[in-house]
Amino acid sequence: MFGVTTECVTAARARLEELGYETLIFHQTGTGGQSMEELVSAGYIEAVLDVTTTELCDELVGGVLPAWSERLEVAGRLGVPQVVSLGALDMVNFGPSDTVPAAFADRTLYVHNPSVTLMRTTPEECAELGRRIAAKLNDATGPTALFVPLRGISAIAVEGQVFHDPVADSALFDALREHLDPGVETHWLELEINDPAFARLMADRLHELHRARKS
Repeated sequence: MFGVTTECVTAARARLEELGYETLIFHQTGTGGQSMEELVSAGYIEAVLDVTTTELCDELVGGVLPAWSERLEVAGRLGVPQVVSLGALDMVNFGPSDTVPAAFADRTLYVHNPSVTLMRTTPEECAELGRRIAAKLNDATGPTALFVPLRGISAIAVEGQVFHDPVADSALFDALREHLDPGVETHWLELEINDPAFARLMADRLHELHRARKS
């Protein structure tokens, strides 16, 4: 979960609990992603709905909430069923606006609150994120599905919002199309990430992958 994907995660959690699962939510703050994957590695988590992969942006660009280098690899390496999306790949995180590095002074910035400043990822950064995600998913040994919300990867990336950038989004999507192996299950949906229908589709697919794995 992250603030700009909260609606999606809340709806997906409700659907998974309706299906009988006990759920844990991890906030994607660098340590959140690492904690989740440590529990996967320890065998405490049987399936992963990885809605929000924003930590990869901070790892790439130098934000304040970076994941470790193995982010988005542990479930795949261990064969744990996973459904993945692109939540908040439109942003890099910094603290107060006066802490944003001078090198980024000309970038698109959004002051979320006095303690949080967000920076829009560029087309070049989005293309690299697409390549990295594709490489990680290509290496997965277990059931894996990628869900792509073509109409917005965060609450502020949809049309009319401050981080709406079709060129950057296209760079991300095109890199995924180019670099994902044909065998990686991918769903390209004309929905925004916080649409309840998108959340339900991801939750239902995770249920199907988990059930098939257990049978």
